[in-house]
Amino acid sequence: MNRPQQPVRSELTIDGRRLSYLDFGGAGRPLVALHGHLSEGASFAHLADALGDGWRVIAPDQRGHGDSDRAGAYTRAGYLADLAALLEHLGLGPVPLVGHSLGGINAYHLAAERPGLVSALVNLDAPVDIPHREPGPLAFLARLPYTAPTREELVAACGPVGPMLALGMRPLPGGEGWRLSSHPLDTLDSEGHVRGDHWKQWLGSDCPALLVNGRNSQALPAEQAAAMARRRPGTACVTLEADHFVQLQDPAGVESAVRAFLAGL
Repeated sequence: MNRPQQPVRSELTIDGRRLSYLDFGGAGRPLVALHGHLSEGASFAHLADALGDGWRVIAPDQRGHGDSDRAGAYTRAGYLADLAALLEHLGLGPVPLVGHSLGGINAYHLAAERPGLVSALVNLDAPVDIPHREPGPLAFLARLPYTAPTREELVAACGPVGPMLALGMRPLPGGEGWRLSSHPLDTLDSEGHVRGDHWKQWLGSDCPALLVNGRNSQALPAEQAAAMARRRPGTACVTLEADHFVQLQDPAGVESAVRAFLAGL
């Protein structure tokens, strides 16, 4: 393989705000991968490795996540403007988009609104019909701190989800403590904006698509996944023995499905 062993982190400035992204390199065709809530671009390292030299995976830390700056709002328009700016900055498009959860929603919205930027979609367990209910699935975040003096204290303060969130924790500038990869209140704001009916946007593009559904998904019921594949022409559906976090619970299954889909483009 000719890709560098470590991805290269770069950034661009959008309206005075830093958007950071990882470029896993290589001479293959470009592919952009979009993470979900409570995650970041680095979560696609395993997929980038599995795709080998055939694909150059670029994975941004979406606004308010990872090394990207916090934003004033987490609307769909804001996320899509960031993605369009990134693709323009890199001189890319149309490209395949891979997206998990929030990232999948952003991907199929961009395909509907800017079809010239997107050549194919890989939707990793992102639904199109998200109920408005309180408390939401991420309501527990309101009780979590954003920072703590040490990494150990921050992990402990996050309770049962501490070990999962620890993967993205970062030191604060000047060694003044540690922070989560995203601010809990920002994530709650962002999660509120994904609720509702997204059928129009899911059906609003005609590029090839792959939908990967976890059989035990908390976010995308099997009936909805089947309807998404049935109603959108050119959409294949793969079901894996996993919950919503398909790429964590069955990375080999996700990689096999994505490789097969991309090979057919």
